[in-house]
Amino acid sequence: MEMKKRISLELRNRTPAEVEELVVDNCRTSDGEVEGLTDDFKELEFLSMVNVGLTSLAKLPSLPKLRKLELSDNNISGHLETLSEKCPNLTYLNLSGNKIKGLNNVEALQNLKNLKSLDLFNCEITTLEEYRESIFELLPQVTYLDGFDQEDNEAPDSEADDDDDDEGEDGAGPTGDYDDEDEDEEGSEGGEVGLSYLMKERIQDEEDDDDYAEEEEEGEDKNCCVDLPLVIKPKYSSLEVADMFVCHRSPDGINHQHLY
Repeated sequence: MEMKKRISLELRNRTPAEVEELVVDNCRTSDGEVEGLTDDFKELEFLSMVNVGLTSLAKLPSLPKLRKLELSDNNISGHLETLSEKCPNLTYLNLSGNKIKGLNNVEALQNLKNLKSLDLFNCEITTLEEYRESIFELLPQVTYLDGFDQEDNEAPDSEADDDDDDEGEDGAGPTGDYDDEDEDEEGSEGGEVGLSYLMKERIQDEEDDDDYAEEEEEGEDKNCCVDLPLVIKPKYSSLEVADMFVCHRSPDGINHQHLY
């Protein structure tokens, strides 16, 4: 597909002034020049023209807001001064897989004062002795060359992916903590139910002791006061030591319990 037609399709009912990103990879130019792009793309910030057969950037329009330009796998050999004239705010430039052979071919990039990342991977220039040192010296504004800085630290884009993975792992952590809290709450509720049950059991035991005392007193003289044996309540792990009760029977036939 021709570049002009591809750009027309990528507009998708928008005007050129409304487009901020444009990708026309793998289409074809008729003469190795940029076609279909005009100065009307004044809001364009990202442009990708990968493998479109470019040999020259002479017809590149003025793109004052362009910050990222992908030109890999073309046939560009030099004459890069157009970039500083038409795209003065470039921060990222990918020229990998082109016909860049010597330092003189990239010398024009010195005028791109905001250029931070330059990719020349798979270009003949990378075979030069002390290639990296020479590029960093020639273009001091460049921080990353072929994805790495002078100390071989990877460019931020790659590091961002690692950060996202770490956040995903960290995000899973709190789930376990919440489960532990739920278990603690359930344990607390269970303890309350157990205590209630023990209290009920204690009351039932007291009623049984009263019945036992009444049976012992049957047949005895109603006018005689009888001291029944001391009854010691069972001890429960979560309760106080049982109370001691002494039951007396008075002449009027009414049982009386006294707490000691």
